[in-house]
Amino acid sequence: MTELGPDAWPPAPIRTERLVLREPEARDRAAIIELFTSPEVGTYIGGHRPRDEFERTLPQTPGRRPGLFVIELDGAMIGTIELNRRAPEHRSRVRPDAGEAELGYLLLPRAWGHGYAAEACAAALGWYADAMPGEPVVLCTQTANDRSMRLAAKLGFTEVQRYEDWGAEQWLGVWSPVMVSS
Repeated sequence: MTELGPDAWPPAPIRTERLVLREPEARDRAAIIELFTSPEVGTYIGGHRPRDEFERTLPQTPGRRPGLFVIELDGAMIGTIELNRRAPEHRSRVRPDAGEAELGYLLLPRAWGHGYAAEACAAALGWYADAMPGEPVVLCTQTANDRSMRLAAKLGFTEVQRYEDWGAEQWLGVWSPVMVSS
């Protein structure tokens, strides 16, 4: 498994019909704080973070992290999307030795229900398929998260397993550019 190298990261901003996916910038700090301290956003990810603690620990200028994009609409950040390698303790049973990339996304509640998550995720998966040909991507979500379950199906993720973690039933799916193009 290769990593995203200097030729692949950072990519030029990815533009969709309505959105731009780009690296985080200092101007995104207030929206990042809002995103990670929102009780609504935290519902299915273990809860929100305390605002004062998060503000203290969040750097003024974000560090570069391969695979992390800001989702921008009309010049303002509305969420984040990332493709992160799974840590050894969270390796999937798809390819336990491979540490495949995991798709994660968070959007501010005001951006929910407009199709932005689907648009951003499809663009990020397309970029990833070009940057890492043939490499699968996994997605985990709570089965209780209806929106996320519908999005996983819409994006072409197929169920690998369900399991109990963090006090809730979790769903693990896999996406492969080979599966999608067939």
